[in-house]
Amino acid sequence: MRLEGKTAIVTGAGSGMGAAIAKLYAEEGANVVASDINEESLTAIIEEIKESGGQAVSLVSNVAVQKDIDELVALSLNEYGSLDILVNNAGIVDNFVTVGDVSDELWDRVISINLTGAFKLCRAAINIMETQETGGVIINNASVGGLFGTRGGASYAASKHGLIGLTKNIAATYGVYGKVRCNAIAPGGVATNIQKTIDAPSPLGYKALKDTGYAPTADPKQIAQIAVFLASDESSFVNGDVLKADGGWTAR
Repeated sequence: MRLEGKTAIVTGAGSGMGAAIAKLYAEEGANVVASDINEESLTAIIEEIKESGGQAVSLVSNVAVQKDIDELVALSLNEYGSLDILVNNAGIVDNFVTVGDVSDELWDRVISINLTGAFKLCRAAINIMETQETGGVIINNASVGGLFGTRGGASYAASKHGLIGLTKNIAATYGVYGKVRCNAIAPGGVATNIQKTIDAPSPLGYKALKDTGYAPTADPKQIAQIAVFLASDESSFVNGDVLKADGGWTAR
């Protein structure tokens, strides 16, 4: 019960890594505030948590909409009285579209969800966590695409590089001089539903990815286990780190 009594917001909790994190957090004693745009899948995850004896509430929300962010944070405070952990997991991919072919619409959509939404949630969380005696922890689920140039398209790579930069800035300020630790996870290949949204990959972008070699595939729970560690007191001296979890893909 490493997270007993803690309240955690998890975005993108309806499936994949977000669902695995929400369920494992509940198993570890956290009060989970789960968010996703898919009401059906989100409801199923909440029911699963409650059937297992965990504590959880949910809100169908879009992290690209400020009103939804405000309501999500308010739900955490109204339901459980605190916000101790924020996991920015919600994200989308971009069909590996390269710079020359990226439309304004695609760029804006990816950046608004993967980066701007995470930033706005971090801002809201920090202003609450800094007032709490025990502070808080922020975990940004980035990607190896935020460390290298060919693990996604232009908008995806830019969003994940930006998310890692945001993580380090928070860590270097609020983590050093305040009460909020912030770290990032950089997964490689993970077995999630997001792969189904890659329906028309850019030939050039996809070729660049394939040339990086075979990527081992993780189970979402393997990423969730990292998220538990980073949220727990076991990682109390870990701040500003980007924990790469790619099965050795980028080590070769």
